[in-house]
Amino acid sequence: MSNPRFSVIVPVYNRPDEVKELLDSLLSQSIRNFETIIVEDGSTVPCREAAEAAKNAGLDIKYYFKENEGRSIARNYGLERAAGDYFVFFDSDCVIPPDYFANLAGMLDERPFDCFGGPDAAHESFSDTQKAINYSMTSFMTTGGIRGGKIQLEKFVPRTFNMGYSRAVYDKVGGFREMFSEDIDMSTRIRNAGFSIGLFQNPVWHKRRVDFRKFLRQVYVFGKSRVTLKLLYPDSLKIVHLLPAAFVIGSLALILLGIFISPWFLLPLALYFIAVFIGAIMVTHRLRIAAMAVPAAIIQLGGYGCGFIKDFTTKIILRRGRNIEEEIEMRKGK
Repeated sequence: MSNPRFSVIVPVYNRPDEVKELLDSLLSQSIRNFETIIVEDGSTVPCREAAEAAKNAGLDIKYYFKENEGRSIARNYGLERAAGDYFVFFDSDCVIPPDYFANLAGMLDERPFDCFGGPDAAHESFSDTQKAINYSMTSFMTTGGIRGGKIQLEKFVPRTFNMGYSRAVYDKVGGFREMFSEDIDMSTRIRNAGFSIGLFQNPVWHKRRVDFRKFLRQVYVFGKSRVTLKLLYPDSLKIVHLLPAAFVIGSLALILLGIFISPWFLLPLALYFIAVFIGAIMVTHRLRIAAMAVPAAIIQLGGYGCGFIKDFTTKIILRRGRNIEEEIEMRKGK
């Protein structure tokens, strides 16, 4: 039996219901030129049952359970056991459209990129909160469009909710580092090694965080990790990455001026939130989702900006923090 063209690698931690939906979507693919590798990263609520059910339904699947060490190590564990020519990475909370692999094979037949990445989107069945968060994460108004399906204020960077690369890339660049924003680090290493990176316009449906509290925690970490990437790759910090910090500082200044001098200073903030609301209506066609997109945008920009300001102040300006020497050493491959 010949090796599969693609090896799908999914790290999992305590998400059996979501994994079942992911596996069901893989069973529904129009072509099955792939194997699926589930790496259970020390879950207390494992998804073995869902994996066995998918295998009984005909999916070429391998299930591994290992101690909890983090998602990057789990992905590397899967990489070491994969047989495909390309390795494809999804998050466990993704649902894959039925023509994904047919379209991917067609793209790579026409343009054999070494690495590829695609956008994510909200499925119609997702909750209004998830759809509002999805809008905030992909809109030009909040992120410059760098997580959407088009190249906007920054080169498109593949991320592990919808990303893949060839065995040749793995042989030269290796696996993922255990760090936050490990997918951006991997994409940067692939680009720096001279490999080609393509934008695959086929989105996956990505559930993201299910409530604003978890979303805030996630984007706060994203802001902190951007400073880590700056330490690893000094030229990686772009103007678009500074915008959330500028939003935080500017908003605080306008609020203080509005309170102590004149309410008119609050007008720029009001106009911005109105623009977010109108943009969300135009995209989602739902008043409730558009209304929820406003607090989602505040969380998106405010959480990311605060995380970025904290670590930029500590690690770049004050040159303190437990990671600064470690992160410089990481660039040397340690």
